[in-house]
Amino acid sequence: MNESDRLTAALEGRYTIERELGAGGMATVYLAHDVRHDRKVALKVLRPELAAILGGERFLKEIRTTANLQHPHILSLFDSGEADGLVFYVMPYVEGESLRDRLMREKQLPVEDAVRITREVASALDYAHRHGVVHRDIKPENILLHEGQALVADFGIALAASRSEGGTRMTETGMSLGTPHYMSPEQAMGEREITPKADVYALGCVLYEMLTGEPPFTGPTAQAIVARVMTEEPRSLTLQRRTVPPNVEAAAMTALAKLPADRFGSAAQFAEALGNPSFTAAGPARMATGPSRTAARARPSPAQLAAAIGVLAVLAAGAFLAGRRVSGDRSPLAMQIVPGPDHRLGAPYGSNIALSQDGRTLLYVAQGPSGRQLYVRPLGSFTSAPIAGTQNVWSDPAFSPDGRSVVYSGADGGVYRVSVTGGQAMLVNAAGICCTLAWTESGVLFSTLQGIQLAPPSGGTPRALGRIGLPGPTAIALPGGKTLLYLTSGSTHHVEALDVASGRSTRIEGLPDGVDDLAWTDGYLLFQVGTTLEAVSFDARGLRSHGEPVTLVAGVRLGASGGVRESQSSVTGTDLAFVPASGINRLALVDRDGRETVIADTSGSFHRPRFSPDGRRISVDITREQGRDVWVYDLDQRTMSRITFQVNGHDAIWADGRTLIYAASASDSSLGMYSRHIDGSAEVDTILEAPLLDAPEALTRDGQEVLAYSQTPTTAVDAWMVARTGRAHRVLMGAPYSESHLSLSRDGRWLAFQSDESGRPEVYVRALEGGPRLQVSTAGGHEPLWAPNGGELFYRTQSDKGARLISARVSFAPLRVMARDTLFAITDYEEADPHSNYDISPDGRRFVFIRQEMPNEIRVIRNWKALLKGR
Repeated sequence: MNESDRLTAALEGRYTIERELGAGGMATVYLAHDVRHDRKVALKVLRPELAAILGGERFLKEIRTTANLQHPHILSLFDSGEADGLVFYVMPYVEGESLRDRLMREKQLPVEDAVRITREVASALDYAHRHGVVHRDIKPENILLHEGQALVADFGIALAASRSEGGTRMTETGMSLGTPHYMSPEQAMGEREITPKADVYALGCVLYEMLTGEPPFTGPTAQAIVARVMTEEPRSLTLQRRTVPPNVEAAAMTALAKLPADRFGSAAQFAEALGNPSFTAAGPARMATGPSRTAARARPSPAQLAAAIGVLAVLAAGAFLAGRRVSGDRSPLAMQIVPGPDHRLGAPYGSNIALSQDGRTLLYVAQGPSGRQLYVRPLGSFTSAPIAGTQNVWSDPAFSPDGRSVVYSGADGGVYRVSVTGGQAMLVNAAGICCTLAWTESGVLFSTLQGIQLAPPSGGTPRALGRIGLPGPTAIALPGGKTLLYLTSGSTHHVEALDVASGRSTRIEGLPDGVDDLAWTDGYLLFQVGTTLEAVSFDARGLRSHGEPVTLVAGVRLGASGGVRESQSSVTGTDLAFVPASGINRLALVDRDGRETVIADTSGSFHRPRFSPDGRRISVDITREQGRDVWVYDLDQRTMSRITFQVNGHDAIWADGRTLIYAASASDSSLGMYSRHIDGSAEVDTILEAPLLDAPEALTRDGQEVLAYSQTPTTAVDAWMVARTGRAHRVLMGAPYSESHLSLSRDGRWLAFQSDESGRPEVYVRALEGGPRLQVSTAGGHEPLWAPNGGELFYRTQSDKGARLISARVSFAPLRVMARDTLFAITDYEEADPHSNYDISPDGRRFVFIRQEMPNEIRVIRNWKALLKGR
């Protein structure tokens, strides 16, 4: 009886072996049918001689420690065991190909594909490393390509082998943990303690092969390869392929450094360098332009690093200014700014940073010892200073034209002005929900859910410049103030020009859809698409772009939700500042005492988690550069499964335990509402497609209608009732102010919502079909959410000490608030518009929140226009 027949007999009732997929140095892989779950799986059988050496029971015990790794770019472990003397483990079956298959077919990959795959694998490695797991065998065979995304397979297999009882005897039998072409020098030397930097080295080898067609070191035998690994330096990438950008070569060579101390400190840093066109391997700041083959020095402590970066920033700025005065050197120069040891970048929603118009001063929002406030740093200084009186800051800081004052959005939604030296902040306008501030020659420009406004800097009645029917668009004023450029909303954003006098809008041609940020300076329009910042020559009078857009910087952060109010960059005539893209986004369970358990990470962005009716699954959006989709996390299996495959699938609600209702792009100007079984057993069902439609929020108790949002020019954000059949819809709330964040009580009778009717966001309750409304919050309230018992309502409130989650006990006969209690701090958890960005489990015992780990650094490129040369 062969191995396949033995397995089929031993695993009867659990798995049915269909055919062999392939064999490797450690295991034979079979396509199998998981009988219990009715799904295809990849079942791997450890080679018998290897199982005999390692000890099957101990191997299985060690491999199970990797089952907790749940990441969108990691192929998870379903099952493991021993059957008829055969040691096996089970993983999802991926319909696609391995990176090895693609390399055999194409030899070399496009640079963009190679960089993207490397960054996705680096994200998976960084997650595993932070959970104490080193892969030890990164190679093209262990990188699968599914729907264009990289998945790292066999995570922890080599680790389990090394830790099992026969791991130390493997070299005696001629077997090796690792593959010579991708083995780090310390692995080749047989060191017992293998660190995450071995995986960084192996990934550098994989990147090298994707770009050149072969690994950095080859040879006729394993011994010859290892000898070259130990003694030679890899050939230059750019000499072999001129299209490889300098930063990609510098990143690859840093990853391939012989000494672990000379490599990147983490896989996340490797990914970051690949996305940064200004990276070189010259030192900790790694931002000077031009290629460098000097290996990075051993990494200092965090305190030393912060001090070194500060000194480098001062010296770099001085050198740049001196060079400009004396020699007229116009080459770009970049600096890395770390805010400080006692505070971190802290705008959870909206923009964090601004540059003064003369390019000498940086302004940013940070969370410090006294809560969130504004900080200011001259670019020639070692330190930042808090601006007194700004403890009520929320986001979106902007300098006055003379650089002496700033305006910002307050936690209460108002627009405030304060001197850069501090003092009493003055209310410019009680805007309600405000964003996208700019201080022009004509006054303070800001946008609200009701349109674009212009207010005198000293306060007073604002003037409406145009009603464009969008929820808080990004808007900028062109010179003279007669024309505004703004971003539309909907499925994809595009740029339009608004004539202030006539109120007419016209679309700007020649620019891509999906723009997420906008700025104009000195003849150029800068815009952000995903995490890439681009520039194009732009005629401010003729409102025309000239030529093709040029990429300036890759890896620029978007905000929490990836919306149009999430700009994380600032530009003047010669200087550009930006916050680099975040390395990790976490999905966390939090009990009622505030104790947190992280259940999933992503290198993209999580958004709008929702518990299934039985509490065993969580639906959540994941946004990456390639797009946005709804996924489902299984709390029992600890797996993340993609559900939507349409353009911009997002914002799902549970119709029942197996069906999701979600929004997705229907066309350039409208969204659609759809339903789909999470197991893929039925086709996607279209409920409604409409230009004004936004996200679904809740299902009525009888399941026949969906509460959804609409966005109109006359009533801002409203609530609709849409029939599940899609044949009818009606307006549930249509006041001339914004009513959002709908939450329907479990019995379907009571509606909680957020409204700005009082001039700032507050939480209210009313009967679903109308009647008197009760104000629940007292000092501003956001994101209301009913508890399962129906008598308890949660909401977020903001103070100078940060955000808190409030529990309000509500009585319905009569309708009144019985008590309010503060549960725990939620400053580090993201909020969203126009729906809540957290949920509570059906048993009422725990919440699910999203925590964004922002990089605590700002990057400044001086003379950014030099980046356009030659492009």
